[in-house]
Amino acid sequence: MPLQPRRLVPLLILIVAGLGPAACGRAQNLGGSADLPQATRRVPADAAAMKMSFAPVVKKAAPAVVNVYSRRVVRQQVDPFWGFFMGGGIPQNRVEQSLGSGSIVRADGVVLTNHHVIENAQEIMVVTADRREWPATVLLDDARADLAVLKIDTKGESLPTIAIDDHEDVQVGDLVLAIGDPFGVGQTVTNGIVSAQARSDVGITDYSFFIQTDAAINPGNSGGPLVDMDGDLIGVNTAILSRSGTSSGIGFAIPAVMAKQVVSAALGGGHAVVRPWIGARTQALTGEMARSLGLPSPQGVMVADLWNGGPAARAGIEQGDVITAIDGQAVNDPAGLNYRVGTRRAGDSLSVSVRHAGAAPRNVTVRVDAPPSSPPPDERTIAGRNPLGGATVVNFSPAKASELGLDPFAGQGVLVTKVDQGFAQNLGLQPGDFVREVNGQKVTTTAGLASLLQTQGRSWTVTIQRNGQLITAQVRG
Repeated sequence: MPLQPRRLVPLLILIVAGLGPAACGRAQNLGGSADLPQATRRVPADAAAMKMSFAPVVKKAAPAVVNVYSRRVVRQQVDPFWGFFMGGGIPQNRVEQSLGSGSIVRADGVVLTNHHVIENAQEIMVVTADRREWPATVLLDDARADLAVLKIDTKGESLPTIAIDDHEDVQVGDLVLAIGDPFGVGQTVTNGIVSAQARSDVGITDYSFFIQTDAAINPGNSGGPLVDMDGDLIGVNTAILSRSGTSSGIGFAIPAVMAKQVVSAALGGGHAVVRPWIGARTQALTGEMARSLGLPSPQGVMVADLWNGGPAARAGIEQGDVITAIDGQAVNDPAGLNYRVGTRRAGDSLSVSVRHAGAAPRNVTVRVDAPPSSPPPDERTIAGRNPLGGATVVNFSPAKASELGLDPFAGQGVLVTKVDQGFAQNLGLQPGDFVREVNGQKVTTTAGLASLLQTQGRSWTVTIQRNGQLITAQVRG
């Protein structure tokens, strides 16, 4: 049985930790930044050095780590057999509770945690290190990055914070601490090292690019900080790889640069993170592909498609080119490329290293933009007696693809985003389907689709595209 990555959620228990701006070490405060000299890394010189304590690091970081409790009420269908004896099978309300960890990132009560800790929560409570409870509201919930920013009302009180070190100078072998509340036993600190970086093939978030650590992380640590020896947050603990659901020495943390981007968007008043794109669809290189392109090794990603007029196309990048680095940082798979671009701001200029078959490497400057939102979404829910009745549809664009976590090159036209009970559900329509034709007429916009469906008839022919394949169904009224 293959190992599967698991978010740190035991049954109904989720745990959250946070980050924040303290002025120390190499980290940046949210109100500004200053480059400070880097500490020299060295191994313990003798037995006395090995007896040194992590206590000063914990003393600095732990007061800013919180517990996050969330609850929601769900409707649960009673089994018909038991329902015969217990109310006739009427759906019953059931309360689901979650417990996670978080970090105070600003002294007036801004808290960072994981999205999956507070997902669909109807009530959120933050418990600070001094055991006080604070009701919390959501400032920003970024499901694609699995991060969320909360706010508690401190009534003017200044709370301890933890600094965000987003300099990206973490190295494999660096000592780290994980702080959180595993299994709800109370605040716990574990130590380890950075085991690997740039883990992008674990399938946890849309922006998979994780710090891997062997510091013990267990269910309940979700959202808690991974800190360096300066006591600064370098990552947000998010998932583990385990057969049993407990720590096996393989934990993953979202890098601080991604966390700071989400926090900054929330503090700027945004309700969503607008991430730029490069306007290229890429694929990882294999050894055979690298040899055929005359490249010395399979390092980089090949440009398989370009968005007409997009940032990459404007910079002169061509289909078949191989992108090997962005701003000097190696890129080895599409997830790594998405992370390097997605953690920048729209309007930033990136130095992109490109190779073409048989040509010398070159650097081009790419000015990344927010994904275009043309055509406008024009979201509609189809009503009436027709095959698409009950379906919610939207005009597809790169911006909508980014919002939904879809491939912007998946297609153009009208996308199905939701299917309620009705004719569309009976037809077998699914979210993610593109509606291509109705009665032989091409569908390009939601307005055009609505107009076509107004025509009353006794039979319909509907063509949809699903996972790149066309499916045609005939329906009689």
